[in-house]
Amino acid sequence: MSTRASPVVAAPPTHYENFPVASWLCPPRLRPPIAAIYAFARTADDIADEGDASAAQRLDDLRAYRSDLAAVAHGTPPSPRWPEVFGPLAHAMHDFALPEQLLADLLSAFMQDIEKTRDRAGYADRTELLDYCCRSADPVGRLLLHLYGVNDERSLRQSDAICSALQLINFWQDLSVDLPRGRYYLPRHDCEAHGLSGSSFETFRPLGSAPAPAPALALVASLARWARSLMEEGAPLVHALPGRAGWELRFVIQGGLRILDKIEALGCDTFASRPTVGKADAPLLAWRALRMRRQSPG
Repeated sequence: MSTRASPVVAAPPTHYENFPVASWLCPPRLRPPIAAIYAFARTADDIADEGDASAAQRLDDLRAYRSDLAAVAHGTPPSPRWPEVFGPLAHAMHDFALPEQLLADLLSAFMQDIEKTRDRAGYADRTELLDYCCRSADPVGRLLLHLYGVNDERSLRQSDAICSALQLINFWQDLSVDLPRGRYYLPRHDCEAHGLSGSSFETFRPLGSAPAPAPALALVASLARWARSLMEEGAPLVHALPGRAGWELRFVIQGGLRILDKIEALGCDTFASRPTVGKADAPLLAWRALRMRRQSPG
């Protein structure tokens, strides 16, 4: 599914996209809690999205998973179902006082995604979609800021903007994957403003077989600009994070912006193909990361 939590530290390609792992730039003492958070979210993503279980079974399993989270948060033994997740997470929550609610918010987003897909439902407008991002993406950034001891309100807001932007970029990048699977993240209000309805994307053509109509391309272009503005709003956070974390965040931001560049280079037709960032983009990302300077006031 497109529930992809978004990072404040970079990750190599994985099934669970846009999520931090303990890379070489991460301080050694933070690698265990970051790996524990990753395992928690990755396993929840698999429960929500892998295999052939029914929506009802997936929701039941995530409720059980949520109960185990509550157990370890309160220092009591979890069930034996996911020892590889809740053993390390219990240590991380104890040693680093990880906020239970941020982890629970991720599960809330997974459950919402299951329900929306089951009901073939979408999002009314950008406000509703951002509310989803607040639970599907923003908690990851806040958890990492917590580990780095950064908790001022400005940094939290900037982290939320980056993480929401990354989640939105993932949506607009994945239209060719999500729409055929009944996952609708294009806000209805934006669709209607471009003369489109939700059913348009099921009827105007077989996905990938012909160029998308101009209104659909204009819709994606508008949504991509929205994601870019959010990313730019959050970008100054790179100057607030200590040492290597700030450098990792530079690459995360530039990776997201590069995807937007590629969406635009496709004429915004991600109904037909999915743009990605690869090794060939690394020199440009490094150059752009180096050029992220602190802006002068005014």
